[in-house]
Amino acid sequence: MQRWRGLEDIPQDWGRSVVTIGSYDGVHRGHQLIIGRAVERARELGVQSVVVTFDPHPSEVVRPGSHPPLLAPHHRRAELMAELGVDAVLILPFTKEFSTLSPADFIVKVLVDKLHARAVIEGPNFRFGHKAAGNVAFLAELGATYDYEVEVIDLFVSGEAGGGEPFSSTLTRRLVSDGDVEGAAEILGRPHRVEGVVVRGAQRGRELGYPTANVETLPHTAIPADGVYAGWLTADGERMPAAISVGTNPQFDGTERTVEAYAIDRVGLDLYGLHVAVDFLAYVRGQEKFDSIDALLEAIAADVKRCRELTGMA
Repeated sequence: MQRWRGLEDIPQDWGRSVVTIGSYDGVHRGHQLIIGRAVERARELGVQSVVVTFDPHPSEVVRPGSHPPLLAPHHRRAELMAELGVDAVLILPFTKEFSTLSPADFIVKVLVDKLHARAVIEGPNFRFGHKAAGNVAFLAELGATYDYEVEVIDLFVSGEAGGGEPFSSTLTRRLVSDGDVEGAAEILGRPHRVEGVVVRGAQRGRELGYPTANVETLPHTAIPADGVYAGWLTADGERMPAAISVGTNPQFDGTERTVEAYAIDRVGLDLYGLHVAVDFLAYVRGQEKFDSIDALLEAIAADVKRCRELTGMA
């Protein structure tokens, strides 16, 4: 799959394509319907499929300080899109200047002049251009002029997550923030993932017999509520069952919020400096401060036992 950053990265000889545009944070099951249809339509027409997305999130430019927590960084979104069969991902730097493009100018500069759109696939609430003035009706109206078709896909899948609310990135962020990682996984179609580089911490886990990977998470990452979770730690391509702790470590009067993962039953791992992924399978318990170190050790042993069981059943 090709990855482009900015319109200038698009090959000069790029042909017709089927395009879909959106933030697609998390590439959840609703997003998958739209992207999957774009890939399918491209194959029907014998052309390439392109996903257009933005960096930073448009809200950060339009309303500074309002950047939402991210369910997946751009490289992860690209991986997930590649798995769906997408041919190319275009990340457009979202600047103040870019935000002032009228809907018509956006269509001409991006869809017509650069991507040579043959078809555009979107959800019913798609908005674009300055002050989000463009919608799917306007997109279709200009399609008659610029020789592309528009297909609208209903992305509103629903299930048990969020009490039956339609699946969305906003709902997923809320569930993650509440610690409902199982609900988030229902929407995403996979466990919620947090990534980052393993850095040196206070090394108390090592002293207690449970060495953890202290993950320095990427900016704006959506991190689950404080507590203990079962999940997996992936490093160097190896996926290991893990007991994961999120919080400030109140047992030792910590103040900095961290994500730490103990690779269950693994001895002698040296992960410092590696980029790792932590996948959250299930909530085990909340963050607590115990009366003694012995009580803490007893709780950790019970946590590890439960996490071993949960990951073994998954």
